[in-house]
Amino acid sequence: MRHTPLIAALMAALLVTAVGCDRSPPDTAGPTGTGATQPAPGLPDPVTDDQPVVLEDIVEGTSDYLVGISYQGDASAYPGLARRMKAYADSARGEMIQAAQSRPPAEDGGSNAPYDLSLSFVELLRTPQLVSWAADGSSYTGGAHGMPLLARFNWLPARNRMLTAEELVTDPAGWKAVSEYAREQLHTRLSQRIDGDASDPAERTRMMRSAGRMIDEGTAPEPAQFGEFEPLPGAAGKLRGLRFVFSPYQVGPYSDGVQTVDVPANVLMPYISPEYRDLFEGGS
Repeated sequence: MRHTPLIAALMAALLVTAVGCDRSPPDTAGPTGTGATQPAPGLPDPVTDDQPVVLEDIVEGTSDYLVGISYQGDASAYPGLARRMKAYADSARGEMIQAAQSRPPAEDGGSNAPYDLSLSFVELLRTPQLVSWAADGSSYTGGAHGMPLLARFNWLPARNRMLTAEELVTDPAGWKAVSEYAREQLHTRLSQRIDGDASDPAERTRMMRSAGRMIDEGTAPEPAQFGEFEPLPGAAGKLRGLRFVFSPYQVGPYSDGVQTVDVPANVLMPYISPEYRDLFEGGS
């Protein structure tokens, strides 16, 4: 297991106190009363639409888990955006804590290594038309490595709502064009990488076939495969294109990490929904 610098620093700070922490197993009694689900200890209350949203860095830990969440920027001017970012962070934190609390104790065969969550939110773009944030990190709940966390939040201030792939391109022909462009870029990179790594022709063929299949499946011409994207700023406040972001395992093995494909505006424009054309170079 590999830890981020933030998590590693937290582990060092907690090392002495962790030895004396209460490691008794969590209460396994079922919910009481009318059967409503009871929140797990340490989990935040759900974010509702009428609550003010405060995005604060979180660094916390026990002998069972470590959490590091940071926000690089200020999204307080956009409560709807901040609410969605906080909901994503709370969900990731809650799932990791629940996993830590529900695993068997070490004496019963469970691991005594702390689970951890490392998550960073970074502002990518802020214009009157579009505000974009990226969330990247990982959640470790056992195994060889952590589970990647990746999300992109694109907010339309004038409309007070998120910009989604489904709304951006509604024509299936548009996703076919984006898919073909992304596949060409990813297959080219794959071929160049394998040419430099694999000397045996049979091994090269095997690697091309296996990784190529992942590319084709991960770039199927449907909005769900292209749901995470970042704006590419261009001239005069317009966008010169979009960067589609693919998490590990989507278009390659875990070792390839996060992969991206920049799709220029001239490829996208014939298929962009009319209400969003003015965001891009060449739009009205």
